Amino acid sequence: MTQTASIWLVILAALVAANLPFLNERWLLAGPVARGYAKPFWGRLLELFLLYLLVGGLALALEKRAGQIYPQGWEFYAVTGALFLTLAFPGFVYRYLGQRRRTQA
Repeated sequence: MTQTASIWLVILAALVAANLPFLNERWLLAGPVARGYAKPFWGRLLELFLLYLLVGGLALALEKRAGQIYPQGWEFYAVTGALFLTLAFPGFVYRYLGQRRRTQA
């Protein structure tokens, strides 16, 4: 796999992974369905963080396969975390802002 293909794979994986916690009601994507109507917001944030680590592991594996791994400082993780949260925005909008609330009569 070329470096360009690896980069696009990581970007696509990040886009999909960032939106998954907001698009389903299962715990950790394959676990049991959350009790009640929806997962709590803190559960979605925890899943978002775990998926961030998973995509980071994929990126690290691809970088190791391509050659020497470059050491990163805290700035790298702050920027990639902010980028991951930005990629999660469509799922957040769909879950919390896009759906109309049904009124109970």
